[in-house]
Amino acid sequence: MRRWIEIGITLAVSALLLGGLWQSNQQNMTQEIAQKVIRFHVRANSDAKADQELKLKVRDAVGAYMQPKLAGIFDIEMSRQTLKKSLPQIEETAAHVIAKEGYDYGVTAALTITDFPEKTYGDYTFPAGQYEALELVIGKGAGHNWWCVMYPNLCFFNSVYEVVDEEAERSLQQVLTKEEYQSLMEKKNYKVTSLLAERIREIFENH
Repeated sequence: MRRWIEIGITLAVSALLLGGLWQSNQQNMTQEIAQKVIRFHVRANSDAKADQELKLKVRDAVGAYMQPKLAGIFDIEMSRQTLKKSLPQIEETAAHVIAKEGYDYGVTAALTITDFPEKTYGDYTFPAGQYEALELVIGKGAGHNWWCVMYPNLCFFNSVYEVVDEEAERSLQQVLTKEEYQSLMEKKNYKVTSLLAERIREIFENH
C-alpha cells in the first residue's frame, strides 16, 4: 500500500509541475503574441437592440474607412502610426453614422491597452490577455463589445466578419513565429491536472 501512496504522491507532484509549466508557457506565448498584433474593440452604448445594431453599423463604417489605409502593411509600428494619425477621422466616421441613425451619442477612438477575453476567429483562437487595441467607445460604452484583429488584418477581408480567408492567414503567418501561429489553432482547455488526479483516484480504488 505504501508503494501506491508513493506513486500517488509522485503523480500528484507531476500534475502540479506540468500544470504550472503549461500555464507559464501559455502566459509567455500570450505575451509574445500580444506584442505582435493590434486588436479592434468596439463598445456599444448599451445592450438595447438598437444600440447593438448601431455598434455594428459603426464597426462596418470604420472598417471600410481603415481597410485601404491598412492594406499591404506588414509592420506593426507602421500600422500603429497609421492608426494614430487616423484617430480624428475614425471618430468623425463613427459620429457620422451615429448622427445618420438619429442618435446624439458621443464617440471616442483611442489606441490603448485593454483586456480581451479568449476569442475565436475562424480556425484561430486568441488567448485572453492584455492587447494593444484601437478602442472605439460609443456613448456610455456599457453594452456588449465587439472584437477583431486589426493588425495583421483579420477584420476586413470579407463582408462576413470573423471569416478568415487565405490572404488573412498569410498575413498572420508573416508576423508570428511558427510556434505562435500553431498555438492559435490548438485547443486551450487542457486539463492535465484533472486527468492525472483522476488516474490517481483510480489507482487508490483498485489497490
